[in-house]
Amino acid sequence: MIPFAGWDMPVQYRGLVEEHNAVRSAAGLFDLSHMGEIFVTGPDAAAALDYALVTAPGKLAVGRAHYSMIVDANGGVLDDLIVYRLGDTRYMVVPNASNAATVSSALKERLAGFDAVLDDASMRTSLVAIQGPRAAEILQPFVDVDLTTIKYYSGTQTTACGVPAILARTGYTGEDGFELFVAWDDAVRVWDTLLEAGASRGLVPAGLGARDTLRLEAGMPLYGNELNRETTPFEAGLGRLVSFAKPGDFVGRTALEHAKDHPRKALVGLKLNDRGIARIGYPVYLPAATDACGSITSGTSSPTLGHAIAMSYVPVDRTAIGGEIEVGIRDQRASAQVVPMPFYKRST
Repeated sequence: MIPFAGWDMPVQYRGLVEEHNAVRSAAGLFDLSHMGEIFVTGPDAAAALDYALVTAPGKLAVGRAHYSMIVDANGGVLDDLIVYRLGDTRYMVVPNASNAATVSSALKERLAGFDAVLDDASMRTSLVAIQGPRAAEILQPFVDVDLTTIKYYSGTQTTACGVPAILARTGYTGEDGFELFVAWDDAVRVWDTLLEAGASRGLVPAGLGARDTLRLEAGMPLYGNELNRETTPFEAGLGRLVSFAKPGDFVGRTALEHAKDHPRKALVGLKLNDRGIARIGYPVYLPAATDACGSITSGTSSPTLGHAIAMSYVPVDRTAIGGEIEVGIRDQRASAQVVPMPFYKRST
């Protein structure tokens, strides 16, 4: 157990690699109750979120979701989010635990002048996620909906393990899976029911360690590592999220219009050719250069791929696939090359 964003969180239950491999081959169960859950409702909920975020939640169909970001006036990322449209005038915004209060405060401020109400339900809501190729078959007997009808990045209100739940086909592992948002006091029932039922099918509890290696293999950024207020969506390779076509203004629009054509850095994936693991903060060099051109934002030895992988910001003219990069590991430099992300992609 370690402190994480104000919570006590499990790094591992049985072992990071075992949990990681279980998610890739069968299923893993994650307690994500530290995440934020913010509901925005009212006649102007869609317009308010269109103004507050870089995406266009107003274009979401009821029951669908999308990945989004909230930025400051300078275009710096305050957090990355998932936005769910639960009804014509009801949305749920899910921020990271470390930024839940920041996002809630920013949204409340940005909703001023709109006929919309914010309800920060983070401390009344738990989140249990089941991820992996066997997630659907384990979960199906315990929900009142045919899971084959739930598309990726879709969600619905249902009953799970006998309690009311918002069920979403989303996740942070690169595998198929589901997330169950339930009342705080119902979480243990959901957790225990699924863990017991799924044990014979390979389901194991998974902690922060496996969550990090899984999301890194899937090329998914982590706030505080790849994302921060000094980084724009375009620099993080996520400029596709920014909807300049949506009607009206939105916070950060002017800055992002400039940032689109003037990136100061670029995020790349790296595969290490030499032995060693590129840890967070390790310097990154262009070949033969004396001064570092960046640093590792995330790095691990990939349990699935069998070699070390990492993410790093590099100069914008050094992003070509196959380009050479060197990573400072202790007092030596390890050879690495720029590779496409995601590092891992499931076959189906």
